[in-house]
Amino acid sequence: MRLTHLVSGVALLALSAGAASAATITIATVNNSDMIRMQKLSPQWEKKTGNKINWVVLEENVLRQRVTTDIATRGGQFDILTIGSYETPIWGKQNWLLPLDDFPASYDYNDIFKGVRDALSANGKMYAVPFYAESSFTFYRKDLFEKAGLTMPAHPSYDQIAQFADKLTDKAHEQYGICLRGKAGWGENMAFLDTMVNAFGGQWFDMKWQPQLTSEPWKKALTFYVDLMHRDGPPGATGNGFNENLALFTTGHCAMWIDATVAAGMVYDKNSSQVADKTGFTSAPMEVTDHGNGWFWSWALGVPASSKNAKVAKDFLAWATSKDYVTMVGETDGWTVVPPGTRESTYANPAYIKAAPFAETVKASILSADITHPTKDPVPYVGIQYVAIPEFQAMGTQVGQLVSAALAGQMTPDQALKQAQASVTSTMQQAGYLK
Repeated sequence: MRLTHLVSGVALLALSAGAASAATITIATVNNSDMIRMQKLSPQWEKKTGNKINWVVLEENVLRQRVTTDIATRGGQFDILTIGSYETPIWGKQNWLLPLDDFPASYDYNDIFKGVRDALSANGKMYAVPFYAESSFTFYRKDLFEKAGLTMPAHPSYDQIAQFADKLTDKAHEQYGICLRGKAGWGENMAFLDTMVNAFGGQWFDMKWQPQLTSEPWKKALTFYVDLMHRDGPPGATGNGFNENLALFTTGHCAMWIDATVAAGMVYDKNSSQVADKTGFTSAPMEVTDHGNGWFWSWALGVPASSKNAKVAKDFLAWATSKDYVTMVGETDGWTVVPPGTRESTYANPAYIKAAPFAETVKASILSADITHPTKDPVPYVGIQYVAIPEFQAMGTQVGQLVSAALAGQMTPDQALKQAQASVTSTMQQAGYLK
């Protein structure tokens, strides 16, 4: 009897200890399908570890505002932040993020593409781990091209894209020649427009950090974008970001869409896309150059230095960005929708290559995107669709708002760029880049 009581007491103590060691971590993430899938699968980690997750799922612009405010003020609201290759090195250097270089050997850091590791590192340490990585390329409807007698080149120019869009627009049937981002934000409309400006030979700054937003390449690119969207884009384009254009394309309303390579898995997912068997893809358009015509980005997960549950947060990250997680997604939700662009092992997996006709093109696009040489002419900054300085987040969003106003017809492209130039110049003077 006493032995039974003793055993029961030990079991009770063990349960109490387990309950005491369990933690609830709060994760801030973006409302795209890959992250929502991670949320759906996370109860498996909760069951395995006994820990719980409080999810804060936000629209992209709101997410960026919330996490930036929280980490800069050391607010401690979140244990895990969904951030990207822009923020990670900047925040890592400021010691706002914890290094993530102590995962188990089975995590296999060397399996992550070197360019992705480097983009999420500062001072030789990784400060975020990649959930997926992407470049950008052109999706197009093969059936509509064939019907119209058109052939998509392997490396189209923007002039060719405009000609195709003109021929494929049928607004009476809600078929639009092209869908492009119009929602204001440095990571929304500016992510696309920056690559277009690069392709037209432009840049944000010259080698002396003088803003270049009223240069001819910027004027030509913005005028081209606004005119193209007015002729051949969908109505309400100023409200369309990645998710909205994905919905338009997968429901058959867009003949072409230039956006993130990560969308390929969603476009080719027969469970959610009406055009899975009708879509082709080719490189992002160029114009006077192909430098910086396709972006580089990684949505990644980091742990703020203010987290009170850092050990548990790291354990979740090691699970959610592992080889095993990729396999689990492939086996439960289908291989076309596994997180792309991060691991060599994903692209060595025959099941993925068989299911994803876009896989090698996506890999090549990501590996060829050079964030250290983003423009035709030399620049003092790193980043293709962003400028890797702390001030860019606010500047990019402000310029994005002016671009959106030009798209809405509230001002001309020249007026928008004149205001943008003045605003960026003022910011750079205040920040000490300009004398």
